Amino acid sequence: MPSKRLTPNANPFAQKSVWAHSLFTKFDIDLFLLGKHFRLYEKMGAHLCELLKINGTYFAVWAPNAQEVTVIGNFNDWNRNIHYLNKREDGSGIWEGFIPNVGKGEVYKYYIKGFDGSDIEKGDPYALRWEHPPQKASIVWDTNYTWKDKAWLTKRPKLNALNQPISVYEIHLGSWQRDPSNPERVLSYGEIAKTLVPYVLEMGFTHVEFMPIMEYPYYPSWGYQITGYFAASSRHGHPQDLMYLIEELHKHNIAVILDWVPSHFPGDANGLFMFDGTHLFEHADMRKGFHPDWKSYIFNYDRNEVRSFLISNALFWIDQFHADGLRVDAVASMLYFDFSRTAEEAGTNEFGGSENLGAITFLKDLNEAIYGSYKGVHTIAEESSTFDGVTRPVYAGGLGFGMKWMMGWMNDTLKYFKNDPINRKANHHQLTFSITYAFTENFMLPFSHDEVVHGKSSMIYKMPGDEWQKFANLRVLYAYMFTHPGTKLLFMGNEFAQTTEWNFTESLNWDLLQYPPHAGMQQLVKALNMLYKKEPALYHHNFSYDGFDWINADDVENSVYSYARKSDKPKDTLLVVINVTPVYRENYRLGTPNRGKWKEIFSSDDVEFFGSGKLNSEVLTSENIQWDGQKQSILINVPPLGVTMFKNISSILLYLYFLIS
Repeated sequence: MPSKRLTPNANPFAQKSVWAHSLFTKFDIDLFLLGKHFRLYEKMGAHLCELLKINGTYFAVWAPNAQEVTVIGNFNDWNRNIHYLNKREDGSGIWEGFIPNVGKGEVYKYYIKGFDGSDIEKGDPYALRWEHPPQKASIVWDTNYTWKDKAWLTKRPKLNALNQPISVYEIHLGSWQRDPSNPERVLSYGEIAKTLVPYVLEMGFTHVEFMPIMEYPYYPSWGYQITGYFAASSRHGHPQDLMYLIEELHKHNIAVILDWVPSHFPGDANGLFMFDGTHLFEHADMRKGFHPDWKSYIFNYDRNEVRSFLISNALFWIDQFHADGLRVDAVASMLYFDFSRTAEEAGTNEFGGSENLGAITFLKDLNEAIYGSYKGVHTIAEESSTFDGVTRPVYAGGLGFGMKWMMGWMNDTLKYFKNDPINRKANHHQLTFSITYAFTENFMLPFSHDEVVHGKSSMIYKMPGDEWQKFANLRVLYAYMFTHPGTKLLFMGNEFAQTTEWNFTESLNWDLLQYPPHAGMQQLVKALNMLYKKEPALYHHNFSYDGFDWINADDVENSVYSYARKSDKPKDTLLVVINVTPVYRENYRLGTPNRGKWKEIFSSDDVEFFGSGKLNSEVLTSENIQWDGQKQSILINVPPLGVTMFKNISSILLYLYFLIS
């Protein structure tokens, strides 16, 4: 649009240094004020551009209650009195202006004279890059990148569909691996790509999930206290370096989920808190605006402009970084004012209830925007309450998420497995209970970073017994997880039975793989991933009763569980048998839903996995003996602390099965 030099301004230098210019149309402003502008990153922040044949940077920031806003940086010796931005006259609260000769790589902040006259220096909420912490300024940058993942994006809607195998490897980039010659140094995005991509491919995971990679100042927060929502963490390189890492994963058909935190933000002086001298992004009422668990501030979802900011941020990572999904952190804390609070500490909505109605509106708008704009992309809720319809479509009255973490299953399962096998008989139905609600939502089964920190111990040391029993128990746990309905998530290190709790300041203990029990565990997880991807019965009906039948849920005396996993084709049916005691059960009769020949296709007791090798090596033919409510049955040997799987297969199919195995 035509531009002119600024005229009325209290500072005489402003006419020489800042030009009036805008990227906003009236329609942009209307959408912003309605909470419906979901591409604000194209307008707000610092944008390199050319005006009147002069290169420079256009700045725009929302600070409706500020008395004045200037841009400070190296280019003006951090002088507050030179580059004054112009406040729009349309009531939007946006300050903007073009500064000539400010280029890519310039370091800057906004100086804001607050509503109360306070002097405030803030980073840019929309900055595309920030300085490496503990430095706190924003950096003028761009997201230009020549992407080479068109093939992935074309097939993503099919490969990332909810009826496909989804096995997620959760990663903290700063501690997956570190520089062997300098353990204090975290690896760059490019260095991580060289080792992570082949490892994930070899292990058979379909997805990776990066714990928050948005810029955050306090390293022990693991990325969950964000100041730079639109910037990839500078600890690992430039934004384009992260794009390269994502692109390399896509080249090998590995989808990328980003952990995203719209639930709270820190009170750092250069961040969003009290941005213009008022509670702009957060609730002014601290019963609603401050969270005691994380000592951080809660977004005011009732405010339209805040919803525009957050949804724009979500779409930014999908649009500009080609993310294939967002795992949304701490959704329950957003939905309820009384989450982790007493009634006296909590606020209420306008009707006196505990539901955060603004957050509910925000989450619905978020999911409609994402699913309406991108094919083959999912949102995943970390949600621990009983809120109804988290994964139900918005048009059907739900929140519209694609999946939800199955926190109840995770807690009940770990509690059960901590029992000594001799006591499991008394808690038998703690494992069967999950099926009563497994299909009420689209569940993902998570063993995440939260389960291996803060004194909870590593996965292997949650298991009872001597060394062999610990490893056997963990193999059973993982095999149970991969055959239970729902998608899967494992935190890094879990796949080879890391012996210590996760330490975000150190690399994983990769040297453990020299020991057979750990190498065997890694091979087990690899085999489970491959089996999961190969057998439609394990994923086709991820979220439906159509994919699951109990064979026997009530063998309390033997502590044995058996069930069938199914696709739409009877020939795909698998029988799963789980023995959670160290007793080897020979000639165990198992009912079969189909007559014919049954072949063991997996056993967690295989010596390859550090098991005892008690396998069913022969093809078994079903007998006309009714058992477990089935018309046919077979006699099998059930390994101690083991999981075995059988597939119904004809002689011709058996030959083909071995041919392609």
